[in-house]
Amino acid sequence: MTQIARSGDNSTDRRLQAERLVGPAALQEAQALRFSVFSAEFKAKLKGAELGLDMDDYDIHCRHIGVRDLNTGRLVATTRLLDHQAANSLGRFYSEEEFSLHGLGHLQGPILELGRTCVDPAYRNGGTIAVLWGELAEVLNEGRYSYLMGCASIPMQDGGVQAHAIMQRLRERYLCTEHLRAEPKNPLPSLDLPGNVIAEMPPLLKAYMRLGAKICGEPCWDEDFQVADVFILLKRDELCPRYARHFKAAV
Repeated sequence: MTQIARSGDNSTDRRLQAERLVGPAALQEAQALRFSVFSAEFKAKLKGAELGLDMDDYDIHCRHIGVRDLNTGRLVATTRLLDHQAANSLGRFYSEEEFSLHGLGHLQGPILELGRTCVDPAYRNGGTIAVLWGELAEVLNEGRYSYLMGCASIPMQDGGVQAHAIMQRLRERYLCTEHLRAEPKNPLPSLDLPGNVIAEMPPLLKAYMRLGAKICGEPCWDEDFQVADVFILLKRDELCPRYARHFKAAV
């Protein structure tokens, strides 16, 4: 499905199209975009960096989707999806490298894990995310998944001020351990932070919260990526009605 989004300077139209990224060449495109974003913004230590790629052992077990700018042919957003069947074959979800997921086996219905989501800095607007969300909705519908889960990252280059400030807000409004409790294997270093410190929530984390996702515990410090990863869980039948249109008929 092609969707039209206006560019930031309103001088040209961007034609953005969601697509399934199938085959080695398409996967490498996604890995190259991930490398570009993660190495530049987080100074992450990435497997495949010598090739200009972000790659790991999960990639071949995941489905990959993306958003392409049809005017330039460039891939400008991507995420990867690992479902419960692939996770069973692997013996784990990716999130389980960072969290002990108490209650995971008791969730009723199929699970889809979202990971390695990134958007080219020049395309970080509602239009790009909506196109990506639309394709994700198609996958959710096809697999009749009951839960969407994964990690959302907060930069730690400031020593953790932003992460701790954001967590203060998340605990008040979005913490829910009713379905699952995520215990970080590498908790954030403690930081004495005044309660009135305010920090901007990263766009993707904000988008998840708007959809109705909840956080399931404290964040994990990913030292390779220099980020605080927050585990999120979205129950399909609890999608926020105001934003459910991004997921089309997923409700």
